[in-house]
Amino acid sequence: MPTATRPPRGITLIEVLVSVLLLTIGLLGAAAVQLSAARNNQSAFEQAQVTVQVQGMLDAMRNNPAGVTGGSYAHASWTCAAPTGTSLADTDVASFLDTLRNQVNPSACMHITCIARDCTVGVRIDDSRGLGGSATRVIEVRSTL
Repeated sequence: MPTATRPPRGITLIEVLVSVLLLTIGLLGAAAVQLSAARNNQSAFEQAQVTVQVQGMLDAMRNNPAGVTGGSYAHASWTCAAPTGTSLADTDVASFLDTLRNQVNPSACMHITCIARDCTVGVRIDDSRGLGGSATRVIEVRSTL
């Protein structure tokens, strides 16, 4: 007389291992997305901070129109070291660059060019942490003073 087979009950060890593997892959994917979002968030924060600091520099330049028209703010090439002069323009630029380096990115460099009262302030920072970003990001703001 043939014996009756029981229907299987519960889950097998292979099913448990497959479930754990799928869960692990999903959690690793979620962690990668979170890490990428954190890097891009830092990059966006630095860009916003640079924009705020540049606006502050342009305001300082508006308060010294003689310095702007006299070329005291002009730094046509990239400048990474704060000027050491004692004029209002030198202290404004030194303060601007020191603030960028301390609050935004230690690699910050800047340039300022003015044609009459049409000025461009540029900032260059290391943005290698941002996903898909190059090692150098240049942010320029142009304004008529």
